Amino acid sequence: MPQEHNYAVHVQWQGNRGTGTSSYRDYGRQHAVSATGKHSIEGSADRTFHGDRDRWNPEEMLLAALSQCHMLSYLHVAVRHGVVVLDYRDDAVGSMQTDAAGGGQFTSATLRPRVLVADAAHIELANSLHAEASQLCFIANSVNFPVGHEPITTAATPA
Repeated sequence: MPQEHNYAVHVQWQGNRGTGTSSYRDYGRQHAVSATGKHSIEGSADRTFHGDRDRWNPEEMLLAALSQCHMLSYLHVAVRHGVVVLDYRDDAVGSMQTDAAGGGQFTSATLRPRVLVADAAHIELANSLHAEASQLCFIANSVNFPVGHEPITTAATPA
């Protein structure tokens, strides 16, 4: 049965240097992202777009959301298939293309999960579960660009 889930966040711009948006270079891109009861995330634009390199930018947050969602979906399907995951890491990458008007879009993302399973007998199954996890990932199902997977699975116990 379909269920609706609702989410709310608050974004507060922190980049007014005294003259607001009087010109393109006269304001900062710093902002804070928060939600009730959670720690704030310090954000900015990418450095390329005059942002603060020490803060998260929206493009990184999108890629992080894809990676997190896939990991959580993967852990879920691993349990359902009897695969014991001991460690999971991902070095995700994404590509974005800008256009002449200053807009643009992501063109791809690649997740590179490194999974440690308890038993070597489950390595092949563990690798195959990324497809199922991808089908379940809410974020991957919400974007209009391909999300690839390059998993590497190893075992704590040799075959």
